[in-house]
Amino acid sequence: MGAIPTQRESTTRAPGTPAHQGTDRRAVTHVSLPGGPLAPGAARRFARACLDEWAALALPGAESLTDRLVDDVLVVVSELVTNAVVHAGTDVDLLCRLEPPEPPDEEAAHVVVEVSDHHPARAVRDDGAERPYSTERPHGTEPSYGTPEYGRGLRLVSVLCDAWGITYRTGVKTVWARLPVDGAVTVEERIEAYAPDADAAFGHGTIAADVLAADVLAPAPRRTTESDREWLNRGALSFLAEASDLLAGQLDEDLVAALAGQLLVPRLADWCAVWLEDEGMGWRGTEAGLGSGPRLARVWHVSENRIEELRHALENDPPRLPEAARSRAVPVAWPGEALGDEGETGTALAYRLIAGGRPLGTLVIGRAGLLRFADEVTGLVEDLSRRVALAIGAARQYARQATISRVLQRGLLPGAVARIPGMHSALVYEPCDKGGPSGDFYDLFPAGDGRWCFALGDVQGKGPEAAVVIGLARPWLRLLAREGYQVADVLDRLNQLLLDDATEAADAAARALVTAGGPGLGADEGPQTRFLSLLYGELVPYEGGVHCTLASAGHPLPLVLGPDGDVRTAAEPQTLLGVIEDTAYISETFALHPGDTLLCVTDGVTERRCGSVMFDDGDGLAVALADCAGLNAQHIAERITRLVHEFGERPPEDDLALLVLQAE
Repeated sequence: MGAIPTQRESTTRAPGTPAHQGTDRRAVTHVSLPGGPLAPGAARRFARACLDEWAALALPGAESLTDRLVDDVLVVVSELVTNAVVHAGTDVDLLCRLEPPEPPDEEAAHVVVEVSDHHPARAVRDDGAERPYSTERPHGTEPSYGTPEYGRGLRLVSVLCDAWGITYRTGVKTVWARLPVDGAVTVEERIEAYAPDADAAFGHGTIAADVLAADVLAPAPRRTTESDREWLNRGALSFLAEASDLLAGQLDEDLVAALAGQLLVPRLADWCAVWLEDEGMGWRGTEAGLGSGPRLARVWHVSENRIEELRHALENDPPRLPEAARSRAVPVAWPGEALGDEGETGTALAYRLIAGGRPLGTLVIGRAGLLRFADEVTGLVEDLSRRVALAIGAARQYARQATISRVLQRGLLPGAVARIPGMHSALVYEPCDKGGPSGDFYDLFPAGDGRWCFALGDVQGKGPEAAVVIGLARPWLRLLAREGYQVADVLDRLNQLLLDDATEAADAAARALVTAGGPGLGADEGPQTRFLSLLYGELVPYEGGVHCTLASAGHPLPLVLGPDGDVRTAAEPQTLLGVIEDTAYISETFALHPGDTLLCVTDGVTERRCGSVMFDDGDGLAVALADCAGLNAQHIAERITRLVHEFGERPPEDDLALLVLQAE
């Protein structure tokens, strides 16, 4: 279901009635939509209903509302609402107005579309000159002050409209467009309006598939070649706009291939096939037994009972297109045997899928009973193929980054948490970004000679640079502990190590990512030192309890819970690691008696926010821990975690790590 309008109002003025008499010759409709992915589809349906209603009521100017103008209005509404949702995220107000010719100029009526959001983050750029907050641009012109519009809006709106502009008011930004009812825009201009640079078009499409379910994927009637031109003139713009939205949000290349088939069949072709190159993804080709060649990712046919036979025929003969073809259509052999008697003759075209100069695959379409596809169809499919290629490229980039993140994450954390004699332990580890390296880490390991060591740390920032620091710190902690260094000495040496090596290591990691095809550091960023907060301790069990020696370097202080509910801090605050040279850290030793519990957390717990209030304000963590008296380690960990999650309405925005150690 589409988004539900929250308000609609309509006013009309009787024909010939003067404006000062209190009634309005213009038809005006208004609706407020929730700022979600269903808003563009709901806005299109609302606009169409308004235009139909005006025509049915025979309002002044409505007699000139042609089917082509209706398509233009829906495209502009879709574009402006999409941009408002993507770039503002607030509720969206849509106003449609029919302006009949006003005396003495009775030449043309206009349809005006206004889309308002409530987060005008992009103020008009101030370059030292006075500029109005409302700007009007004649047909086909660029904005004079250089304020960019997003998505395909600038080129599309400037072609379809004779004037458009942006009005800024306190708390509201309104983008308006005025479309001439006389249909002054030519077919060539309309088609050209939706053939801008594909990279820019793809870069801003983020609306989910729900928006398109009713409009794009609905079955289309079969058309003859004579009717192709009529359909292209009336519906191609909306088709490409919504196809871009649908493809842009996909992060799986096989799903992109499947969507391409559903977009093309039966609307433009009888069947479609998508091959994907396995370059850079050889493990998939090996698993599928396809070697390093292209694999047939998707076959789609208007008749489902022919899909498997067609797939079998196409798998044995993938298209081989010359590099000179780029993304242009190339005729290929018609698979007559696979399509049976009814499909013995027809035309098939292949398009190379290229993004960023790299070949990603091939798209093939076919249609029975044709000697050739119409030029308008081949051009439209070529435009769509570029969008498909960009979506596949984005999905592969995401897959590569996700793989790197998983490998890094596995290497940053211990494979198992050691069991300490005479103690129960419980661990909670919840990275905020499930697909990338976290800035928090933990460890619990035997150090020899009846000693066990534990660590809970938090690196400034996240991502590859944070991963490098964790990958440096955790092995050194284990090495120094097993070499017999005391807690304070371990922190001293780790501090110096971070000061000496962290910047160089972070810079090397960034260069390695650039070499592998990932994003590098910006020109104004450069290598950065990463600070580390760390709680590090040593446990020595003895008969009747456990000796605990620990130190906190810029980390939330640990708490000790007694069996009677008494809570106390167990360390003194000290400087972050990697900040100051020659800092001498100190440690503290105390005994954990049976029933005593040591709670260690990262700042994802203490700084969990609900508005301007944090979880640990007013010793909130100590109060929560005191209520856990009598619980075992696992139940304490579960309760604290639940309280942290329930503290705010939104999910936690930081990594969360929590370690509970309880003496038996």
